[in-house]
Amino acid sequence: MFDIGSYFPPAIKTICIACVTVFLLQELSALLFHEAGVRFWTFGLGLVPYAAVFGFRIWQPFTYIFLHGGILHILFNLLYLAMFGADLERAWGSRKFYTYFFVCGVGAGVVDIIVKLLLDPHGRGTALVPTIGASGAIYGVLLAVAVIMPHRQVWVFPLPVTVSMRVFVIVMGAIEFFSTIGVSGDNVSHVCHLGGMLVGYIYLRRGSYGYSVRNYFSDWKRRRLKRKFEVYVRDHRDKPPSNPDNWVN
Repeated sequence: MFDIGSYFPPAIKTICIACVTVFLLQELSALLFHEAGVRFWTFGLGLVPYAAVFGFRIWQPFTYIFLHGGILHILFNLLYLAMFGADLERAWGSRKFYTYFFVCGVGAGVVDIIVKLLLDPHGRGTALVPTIGASGAIYGVLLAVAVIMPHRQVWVFPLPVTVSMRVFVIVMGAIEFFSTIGVSGDNVSHVCHLGGMLVGYIYLRRGSYGYSVRNYFSDWKRRRLKRKFEVYVRDHRDKPPSNPDNWVN
């Protein structure tokens, strides 16, 4: 008999349990305390850019990841996480997956804060709108899977077709990008989704940036030594050879 619990690696299970637990607490608070219960979670632990910076609520870029706005929101987020994150965690190990997940999630929150404060520096509009959900981190996970397993096939539900993981993520990224241009009014933080992908890409490529700097420094040292050698040869070109009488047979 197939045990579905054994299919998911430890980090995926822990993140899913944490999100479901917090979601149940959100629903219980809304049931018992109504609007006050909803605002406690959404505005207290959700990501409100103006409050996070000027209200010094530095925990919000971390806590907003575990909150969700409805059953479909958490269902699709955890479904994507389980479908694509499981193979990534098996390839990387739990510790590296945890690190990457939270780097993307927190990084997406920071990008969301920066963009919304630039658009609304006085906190009169978008900078006061809370963002909740693990979507930013999950978009980072999607990007990592596309980089590591680019030819993995994805079924485009409900169409009877499959595309490669690379194409799937490119299309998803394009949708999010163009959604930020127009005013969609769908209450989805597309900036946060793009931020997760951007931070994930930078994190995955961080080693190549270091190699570029190291190679540039090595090339500079090589050119410097070459110039010194050329100067030495030029300065000693016309000097007579040493006295052969000093040689000893």
